[in-house]
Amino acid sequence: MMNRNKLFFYYQHKDELIEKLNPLFDLAKQNGFEIVQDHKDANIIISVGGDGMFLQSVRKTGFREDCLYTGVTTSENESGLYCDFNLDHFDEMVHSMMHEALEVRRFPVIEANINNESSFYCLNELSMRSTLIKTIEIDVFIDDIQFESFRGDGLIVATPTGSTGYNKSTKGAVVDPKLPCFQVSELASINSNRYRTLGSSFILSGERTLNLQLVQDGNDYPILGIDNEALPIRNIRSVKINLSDKVIKTIKLKDNSYWERVKRTFL
Repeated sequence: MMNRNKLFFYYQHKDELIEKLNPLFDLAKQNGFEIVQDHKDANIIISVGGDGMFLQSVRKTGFREDCLYTGVTTSENESGLYCDFNLDHFDEMVHSMMHEALEVRRFPVIEANINNESSFYCLNELSMRSTLIKTIEIDVFIDDIQFESFRGDGLIVATPTGSTGYNKSTKGAVVDPKLPCFQVSELASINSNRYRTLGSSFILSGERTLNLQLVQDGNDYPILGIDNEALPIRNIRSVKINLSDKVIKTIKLKDNSYWERVKRTFL
């Protein structure tokens, strides 16, 4: 079993938050945990600050598969689909990590290859949108077959855990993270005699390859969002997307399943 005594905390270094974290650091040390300053030395990475901070912690620490991630919200009113703990009850978190039967949850990750040159991982979603006040045109290929010609504001490709965010706001489906798949959703598509799209989200098996070919019509500098960051790549011609073999392992409290979190957040 993985040794779980070296903790790395990922958070915004603000005086008010550090003041709240210091008692947690002391309590963790009193119970045999070591607080490390380099995430490479940790076997548990703890993000503090909600789902956005959790996504950043995974990205900034390199999508590590040899450690566990967990998320901590900073207030009672802040919900999080990636966060099991709350900072106001940090004593419960330490007790749970020491004494309760923690389960490991595995979240799928998609890999995006840009222009057949650079690859990036996404835990939540990838989005491609126009930077100009005009529509963007994308030829959509599934495996080697051209599926549709899209014209509109953009496309979202979401992992199962990312399906509750940007994807859901566009009427995409919420997907069980135990399914190895990814979902494609449209942003304000135009349907006419020239451009015809499915008009709804669709879900692809993890064995599929999605290839987005940007039509070079002057709108050649789209915004490419990877989770909650924009990539500084200017001329994007193609984006090839696959479900990665990589998974992110997170700590799951007993009786706190993904669907319990979805219910708590939205219902």
